[in-house]
Amino acid sequence: MLIHPQFDPIAIALGPLKVHWYGLTYLMAFAGFYVLAALRIRQPAFAQRGWTRQMVEDMLFFGVMGVVLGGRLGYVLFYKPDYYLTHPGEILAVWQGGMAFHGGLLGVIGAMAFYAWRQGKHFFEVADLVAPCVPVGLAAGRIGNFINGELWGRAADPSLPWAMIFPQSGTDTPRHPSQLYQFSLEGMLLFVLLWWYARSQRPQGAVAGMFLMGYGAFRFVAEYFREPDSFLGLLALNMSMGQWLCVPMMVLGALFWGMAQKNAFQSK
Repeated sequence: MLIHPQFDPIAIALGPLKVHWYGLTYLMAFAGFYVLAALRIRQPAFAQRGWTRQMVEDMLFFGVMGVVLGGRLGYVLFYKPDYYLTHPGEILAVWQGGMAFHGGLLGVIGAMAFYAWRQGKHFFEVADLVAPCVPVGLAAGRIGNFINGELWGRAADPSLPWAMIFPQSGTDTPRHPSQLYQFSLEGMLLFVLLWWYARSQRPQGAVAGMFLMGYGAFRFVAEYFREPDSFLGLLALNMSMGQWLCVPMMVLGALFWGMAQKNAFQSK
């Protein structure tokens, strides 16, 4: 059995300036996206369509806005709507914590749609480019969660070699380090599978559909090891809010993938 190392959440302190590890993981996520997207546009399917690094930089700018605004509003609407209805002044107080992946995803989808419209490109062309570049950023975010000792897992059998006590939980209960499970599944494993899948020419929309299905499935499984939010607990069918949000995500991904295959077959 292990005990969480209790990292100092502040990575760099220069006088009054304090840089938190969690902030650095966001920077790592955006930098990783840029590097991967720059590699992706060199692949024939995108190089032939005139993609440039400047276009990637512009897309990243809109994506960052989508992540931050969507992530925050998603947390407000999905997890604590009653609280923020009575405390509207705290909705934009992101420094107090509270971001939701599914809200960030909706924000990024909106940002991609706007960017595609501005560039005169098909939405799925942009989405297919972006999708394989995202999981590494998600992995970085889970490392930030682990460093902060937050979003810990459910109680684990003490005999589990990697069961871990998270002092922030207020108990000495051994728990699953679910942040590391999510880092491995919806981060690195999803990246490897999706990057491999996207290396070959695929029907437009298929890569984006695979991302939605893959993330939804991996997150759904990981949620069985993650402690539900104390203010929500488990919902209908003993599923967490994260699991319920993954259901429409997987359905939509399957729809996108199926439509892509159908369109490719009809065009032959």
